[in-house]
Amino acid sequence: MKRELGIGRCGLACAICSKNSECAGCDSGSCSASGWCENRKCSTGKNFAHCYECDEFPCGKGMLVKTRMQAFSEFARRYGEKELLNCLERNEQMGVIYHREGFTGDYDGFSDIEELIAFIKSGKK
Repeated sequence: MKRELGIGRCGLACAICSKNSECAGCDSGSCSASGWCENRKCSTGKNFAHCYECDEFPCGKGMLVKTRMQAFSEFARRYGEKELLNCLERNEQMGVIYHREGFTGDYDGFSDIEELIAFIKSGKK
C-alpha cells in the first residue's frame, strides 16, 4: 500500500491500485487520464479535491457510473479518507484483493453501495 497516494477524485483507491507504481494520482501530472477524465475536469473546475464534496454527488458521470467508485467515495465522505485507507489496509492484510484480474477484484460485483460499504468496514462478504 502506498498510503500517501490516498484516493482519487472519483474514489479510485490509488493507494492500493495495481498501477500505482506508474501513476502517482490525479493531481501528480503522471495520470494518463488527466486530459480526458470527466471526474477530474469537473471536480477541478468546481475547486473540489474529491467528487463527494459536490452537491450533485453521486452524479453517475465518468468513473462514478461504477458502484465501487460511488461506495468508496461515499465511505470517504461519511467516515473520512483516513478511515477508508485504514479499512483498505486491514482488508488487504486479511487477503482482500483490490485488483485480482485487470482492474477487477474483491470490491467489484456489488450492485448495492451500502453492501459494499459494509464489506469495506468488515472485510467479509
